[in-house]
Amino acid sequence: MSLLGKKSEDPANGDGPLPKHHKATKNEKLVIVASSLGTMFEWYDFYLYGLLATYISSQFFSGVNETTAFILALAAFAAGFAVRPFGSLVFGRIGDLVGRKYTFLVTMGLMGLSTFAVGLLPSYETIGIAAPIILVGLRLLQGLAVGGEYGGAATYVAEHAPNGKRGLYTSFIQTTATLGLIVSLLLVIGLRSLLGEEAFADWGWRIPFLISVLLLAVSLWIRMQLAESPVFQRMKAEGRTSKAPIKEAFGKWVNLKFALIALFGAVAGQAVIGYTGQFYTLFYLVKVLKVDPGTANVLIAIALGIGTPFFVIFAWLSDKIGRKPIIVTACLLAAISYFPAFKALTYAANPAMAMAVENSPVKVLAYDDDCSVQFDPVGSNSFDTTSCDIAKTFLATSGINYSNLEAQRGSQAQVIIGEAVIEAPNPAGLSDDEKTKAIEGFRARVKAGLDAAGYPERANPDEVNKPLVVLILVGLMILVTAPYAPLAALLVELFQARIRYTAMSLPYHIGNGWFGGFLPSAAFAMVAATGDIYYGLWYPVVIAAMTFVVGLLFLPETFRRDIDE
Repeated sequence: MSLLGKKSEDPANGDGPLPKHHKATKNEKLVIVASSLGTMFEWYDFYLYGLLATYISSQFFSGVNETTAFILALAAFAAGFAVRPFGSLVFGRIGDLVGRKYTFLVTMGLMGLSTFAVGLLPSYETIGIAAPIILVGLRLLQGLAVGGEYGGAATYVAEHAPNGKRGLYTSFIQTTATLGLIVSLLLVIGLRSLLGEEAFADWGWRIPFLISVLLLAVSLWIRMQLAESPVFQRMKAEGRTSKAPIKEAFGKWVNLKFALIALFGAVAGQAVIGYTGQFYTLFYLVKVLKVDPGTANVLIAIALGIGTPFFVIFAWLSDKIGRKPIIVTACLLAAISYFPAFKALTYAANPAMAMAVENSPVKVLAYDDDCSVQFDPVGSNSFDTTSCDIAKTFLATSGINYSNLEAQRGSQAQVIIGEAVIEAPNPAGLSDDEKTKAIEGFRARVKAGLDAAGYPERANPDEVNKPLVVLILVGLMILVTAPYAPLAALLVELFQARIRYTAMSLPYHIGNGWFGGFLPSAAFAMVAATGDIYYGLWYPVVIAAMTFVVGLLFLPETFRRDIDE
């Protein structure tokens, strides 16, 4: 038996009858549904933090400025992703040694309890620096749990599915994961409407975290009903389980090679496409285009609802034509379409801003060596020691798109708004009071210039072209579904059953935990650092293009393979 397994005898592929043990019974289908439903509950917990990042930043990072607080909140969000590969090794090993079912119970318990604890955690004002430290600790526990979740669910479902339908069966994992996002979105929207924005921001944001304990109880009950995977049961009965799955999966080049191909030729591109469509779009609408958060959540929820069925469509298609063409084509389309799509989104969601940027572009004329990068992850830099820093800090924290022009050494920075030129103060030699007054006066002049040029403080709700925004978002969501739908089946089919849980989990969680999980905070920081509201898109575009090339050249087709060995 080779690493990749023998060809299946799937009549749909012209290879003869199916192996009898791959005939899925009604009971097995119910087990698959139960597993996918548990995944939905688990991803509800994890998505919730991203949706409430703005509220969490004000509660747990209130000791720093607004922009830095939001970046720190995103960084705490990313912390959960940082440890996902380690969780995949820990729980993947357990899954290959002990079994799929019991690993599910541990990951669910860790995830649910740590999420519930976020709802009880005191704020920064109450317990000081301990609040963000505990929050990050809870995020790390959640990340470890999710690290063991996906590989187990994908392996478990695929090992119940008949040949010729693995893509379709495993697509329900992806579909219910997105349904978890929809449920969390609808809950947040409903609570904000019921409680009002002030009460929700004060204490109502905790309710979705606290409700998760109910979802935990339901999910644990469902998973207690599951039987062990028939493939694992046979391996265990025959004494064929791996004694050292981590060493066998990644210590042998023949296995490691395919883990690397899976990461760079499939998962990395899928991850950045997924997090761009499902997370960065929300951040972009709220923080860059300044759309009301409630409106943005509703528009995202509608787009998710329309786009979600495409998981099943693309998965079904992958059972007919293969996994590879769907994944690499989606990566190519994403790399080509992201810049025009987000520019169209700007015109649709905040046309006043788009027109102001076009008619009265903002430029900063300054000597480059006097300018700091406008990203302060620890909130310790006030950026007020040079005229360039004073100018760029105000523009970055105001969410204003600007470009940079090089000035001569020793000159003071200038902000150019269309034809208007506003000189930033030189703080050298000024007392603290004088510097404060000079900066306040400068900001007032820039604000007046921005107002005169038509730059809005917030997107006008009456001017948001909601149908067009939803249409653009649906297109981005469909791009999410294309590479993600066949991914679970592809990863399962790449590796032997004895090391499958471990071998497929690590590339998946490096891709989604690191390449994808760091996308929102990295892209937001790139925008803040450069002043270009579109600059953060280079992150997903470059990675999607890389995955297209690597996948096209090296990714094998797997959809006709037998996964029993």
